[in-house]
Amino acid sequence: MPRKNPHTSKPPVRRPSPGGQNRVRIVGGEWRGRPLRFPAVTGLRPTPDRVRETLFNWLQHRVAGSRCLDLYAGSGALGLEALSRGAAAVVFVDTEPAVTRHLAERLREFACDRGLIVHAAAERYLDGPAQAFDVIFLDPPFAAPVLSGICRRIEDGGWLAAGGLAYLECPAAAGVPELPAGWTLLRSKRAGEVGYHLARRDVADGQGDPSHG
Repeated sequence: MPRKNPHTSKPPVRRPSPGGQNRVRIVGGEWRGRPLRFPAVTGLRPTPDRVRETLFNWLQHRVAGSRCLDLYAGSGALGLEALSRGAAAVVFVDTEPAVTRHLAERLREFACDRGLIVHAAAERYLDGPAQAFDVIFLDPPFAAPVLSGICRRIEDGGWLAAGGLAYLECPAAAGVPELPAGWTLLRSKRAGEVGYHLARRDVADGQGDPSHG
């Protein structure tokens, strides 16, 4: 989740966590209703409960059995929500040590062995050997205009499977981020200051569409 940008000298301006408390809740699935605590890291702002509920309604049956990447993991709310709803595996990537420690603690707390935690900047992680994910969650630091570039790197590197889905969260005032050629915007909404969008990587000719339309 969003926090200070490691590539700038000043942290991005962020809203405080809802209610000023370092916790949200799991919205659905096996761990529905369980509180999710997260560290008091400057700028960390989890995706609100109502936005996650809408997102996972959009995803519907795509999560169960899927391989997911939570590229700016922060609180882990998106990746843990996916695990609660039956994702086969989730890779959590974050550059903040307090965040990666927190994620390890939450996976132990939930007795879950389907999560892999990687301590790295998103860009550095994408420089590594690519593996195609079914769903990628992209919720970078709120004021950092990185989504379009990260989406291009994901496309160029082959990180998103054909027919795979990418969730993008950014300031509502910024509009829809520019998507790579071959990606289709499926859904787009806003909740207060937050704009959130769902895109699909189009299927190459001759392949079936795993999204079932």
